[in-house]
Amino acid sequence: MSLVRVHNFSISLDGFGTGEGQSADEPFGHAGQRLHEWAFATRTFRTQFGSDGGGRGVDEVYAAADKTGVGAEIMGRNKFGPQRGPWENEEWRGWWGENPPFHTPVFVLTHHPRPDLEMAGGTTFHFIDATPEEALEKARAAAGDRDVRIGGGVQTVRAFLAADLVDHLHLVVAPILLGRGERLWDGLEGLEERFDFESVSSPTGVTHITGTRR
Repeated sequence: MSLVRVHNFSISLDGFGTGEGQSADEPFGHAGQRLHEWAFATRTFRTQFGSDGGGRGVDEVYAAADKTGVGAEIMGRNKFGPQRGPWENEEWRGWWGENPPFHTPVFVLTHHPRPDLEMAGGTTFHFIDATPEEALEKARAAAGDRDVRIGGGVQTVRAFLAADLVDHLHLVVAPILLGRGERLWDGLEGLEERFDFESVSSPTGVTHITGTRR
């Protein structure tokens, strides 16, 4: 059976995966881009956004593993956009332009489904009102024999961890304190009993923590 994976999910030293006050101009609220500065310097991310160069060190090794073998993604509505409640209109097509970086079916968890959104490059957004278990069933059917990535945001990753549905967990601890926002670890006491954890420090100051289901 395919694996359920979390990759390149950045959190602060105090456990926040996003800041407070998300908006169309600030997808991560008051955190800005500080949680993800490590990734922007890697070859993988620079290529993704049409730039040359980029580092090839330990951060690149982890960044590049993100899409290997992935056949579908599940994300929360707040990763797709800043709107809340019923859709006022369906003009919003995500943060990523007309060719999003996923290139797979993407299942967006929302209490307000809307028609599928087909984008360039093989990405189709499916908006579903589903439990983690129901969403995973749909994503696995779409992924075939490939893996399913849980893309975030914080509430979605936490929900899949709480339901014990994650096989591989890669977190990047950035050396910043946010103080407010959405914390990943709330309600996940005892998580270490389900995973074997390893950590690797990077010269950029972040620590890569990998958890493999026991």
